Amino acid sequence: MDIVRQRLRNQRLESSEFQKPADVVAWLGAVQAQDFAGAKWAVGLRARGVTDADVEHAFDTGGILRTHLLRPTWHFIAPADIRWMLALTSPRVHAMNAAYYRKCGLDSRLFARSRAVIERALQGGKQLTRSELASALRRAGIHADGMRLAYLMMRAELDAVMCSGARRGKQFTYALVAERAPDARTLERDEALAALTRRYFASRGPATLRDYSWWSGLTMREARAGVDMLRTTLVEDVFDGRTYWLVPSGAAVRRRAALPGRAYLLPNYDEYLIAYRDRGSVLDSPPAPRGAVDEYAHHLVVDGKVRGSWKRTLAFKTATVEVRPFRPLEKNDASALAAEAARYTRFLNMPVTLISRR
Repeated sequence: MDIVRQRLRNQRLESSEFQKPADVVAWLGAVQAQDFAGAKWAVGLRARGVTDADVEHAFDTGGILRTHLLRPTWHFIAPADIRWMLALTSPRVHAMNAAYYRKCGLDSRLFARSRAVIERALQGGKQLTRSELASALRRAGIHADGMRLAYLMMRAELDAVMCSGARRGKQFTYALVAERAPDARTLERDEALAALTRRYFASRGPATLRDYSWWSGLTMREARAGVDMLRTTLVEDVFDGRTYWLVPSGAAVRRRAALPGRAYLLPNYDEYLIAYRDRGSVLDSPPAPRGAVDEYAHHLVVDGKVRGSWKRTLAFKTATVEVRPFRPLEKNDASALAAEAARYTRFLNMPVTLISRR
């Protein structure tokens, strides 16, 4: 089983039929997005001809939304999926947050009060910034500063009260889910679990139950129940002592000829790495220098393997990409990296200078 090649295909990195940001997000189910610039590039990597401005437009017009969803952190999500996915995953996020709720003096009564304030402040199509919502809460007599404000707002997102609105300059705003996603679907819990399970293994397989549990935030018991619901749909494969699951379309990739190697400038938190508990299959061998790979770095990936890290520096209408390979790149790999930098140039619609360092 070629785990790397199958994941590249299923994640739509190696090839993609998508031409719109919303299609990418719907396919993946959720895209980790606390780093907004990185998340936009993660979407752009998986859609043909899509630019940063295209993703920004989809976000501003509500074609894709951002909300606290899994583990807990912000994710892009399709408007149609926001209600059923939150209903499925938010109980686990609340369990993770419980100690912080208590530390901040937040209880069900206060959450209900803040929810009512937020709903009144946003109704009628209003889109407000974090500071504007904080002011509304304070006017209602609710102390809303620091971590306390963060958890009040997160709770409103997890309860499907509010989600992202359009950006106002560089500031993010919030809007009501009822107005931003009026056609959002609702599903029974078992339906939702089956839907999320299939979405994960279709877009990220081959993957293990532990991978799925890690990504979704669901318990191992819940993850296993989701797989059991899809026994006639999923393909089971054992490799190197581990059981992997994928959908039949993913299994078909094994019988296709491998495509030529290429390079990817993956952003931090890209689903190619963050979607798996065990990332050993995509790390270069022999092991990279200690401390060189972590989930907070931008990743240089060559032929499916993490071969280095990179960072981006923006200046006036120009960008610099500084790459630090773990070891010198072969000539073909260096050419592939140059081609990827050119793609990033097209995505940003500005000149990108590529610098390679050791």
